[in-house]
Amino acid sequence: MKIGIIGAGNIGGNLARRFTAVGHEVAIANSRGPETLTALAEETGAKAVTAAEAAQGAQVVVVTIPLKAVAELPAGILDGAAPVFAVIDTNNYYPKERDGRIDAIEDEGLTESGWVQQQLGHPVVKAFNGIYAEHIVSKSRPAGDPERLALPVAADDAAAKQLVRDLLDEIGFDSVDTGTVAESWRQQPGTPVYGLSADVEGVAKALAEASSERPAAHRA
Repeated sequence: MKIGIIGAGNIGGNLARRFTAVGHEVAIANSRGPETLTALAEETGAKAVTAAEAAQGAQVVVVTIPLKAVAELPAGILDGAAPVFAVIDTNNYYPKERDGRIDAIEDEGLTESGWVQQQLGHPVVKAFNGIYAEHIVSKSRPAGDPERLALPVAADDAAAKQLVRDLLDEIGFDSVDTGTVAESWRQQPGTPVYGLSADVEGVAKALAEASSERPAAHRA
């Protein structure tokens, strides 16, 4: 499968490591240019590209940049992807620490991934937003391993959601269906599942305990 990653920080870099390790063709971009990704490309075999090139031919596009930066991505950033493709949104809203106030999230109650969908003009699958970046590599386990972690996944598109859940399984994680993007508040920052390292049962329990009210610490 061809996978494009927009964002080469801790999450993006470790996803490149895991996706290439299981045989996928990965193109990765950051805001500073492909020449700054030489070491990662040499380590993983991923191709360093510009952000405008990352989605070319991709069946999966991962957007893993600061939330506020999603609105600044060039128009048509997803143009050239495969005829049918899924977009993985790993982002979180940190209004006090990084992103500033986003009215649609604060006042209109839009979920973080709902806002990302609007900016991109394409449905997204919310995944990898609550896992510690290093765990993407260090906590990967084969199916059936008692220490295998589960990650929550939310999306409106059932086929895209299943594609991402299958990809999670490939790289060593179970998954739990969170529901639609409108229900993805269950895995946003400040919820019981955010940052949780647990199996399917533990993640499902944490999702059920979530409140739709955004905690004060995560409001502007």
